[in-house]
Amino acid sequence: MRHRFHLPAALPPGESVTLTGDEAHHAARVVRVREGEEVELFDGRGRAVAGVITTVGRDVVVQLGNEVPSRESRLHLTLAMAIINLEKFELVLQKATELGVRTIVPLVTDRVELRRERYAGKMERWNRVVFEAVKQCGRSVIPALKEPARFEDVVGRDGTRILFDLDESPAPATKADAVTLLIGPEGGWSERELALARERGVYVERLGPRRLRAETAAIVAGTIVAQRWGDLTES
Repeated sequence: MRHRFHLPAALPPGESVTLTGDEAHHAARVVRVREGEEVELFDGRGRAVAGVITTVGRDVVVQLGNEVPSRESRLHLTLAMAIINLEKFELVLQKATELGVRTIVPLVTDRVELRRERYAGKMERWNRVVFEAVKQCGRSVIPALKEPARFEDVVGRDGTRILFDLDESPAPATKADAVTLLIGPEGGWSERELALARERGVYVERLGPRRLRAETAAIVAGTIVAQRWGDLTES
């Protein structure tokens, strides 16, 4: 895949645009693009355009070409992920982005082991992880990363919600265009949370016969649902 750069502005085919700041530095000093090299620009809102480098200096100038076909999934997938070990949580952010998740909600549950002060102030870093994953995987939409939310606030939202738990009796979800996946922490869901989920009409599913780590469960759940109703169906 060509080197990709973010330009949150109009990308009119046939015209020249200029990369400045961090993206210009990354282009010229990190990946060291050359004049005549083919690249790709994306606006973060759904458009990506092919281009050719025409000038490399303090700023980098790109001559735009044709629009690139969308790599976004037709399924609007939200991942509500319990806040786990911070390194593992960042892995989930990265892989969820690669899988096409549109919205990510850090979830505060009864058995979250991290104290709030451990993850407070992490939003800038987490957004950077998501942004770098977008650039790497070829997406043109930057997923929305929400502020941490309580389980009871997320489970009460409208739409198709699927909670994954090994010990609960499964009640598989029916096909939907928008789905929220609920993934618990290392210690699992509390009885209160499971009861509340049942009360609010949340679907319950399992991820096979073995107990998965939280970060593994998030990746597997995202893959399964993307294969059922998203763009992995066509692969």
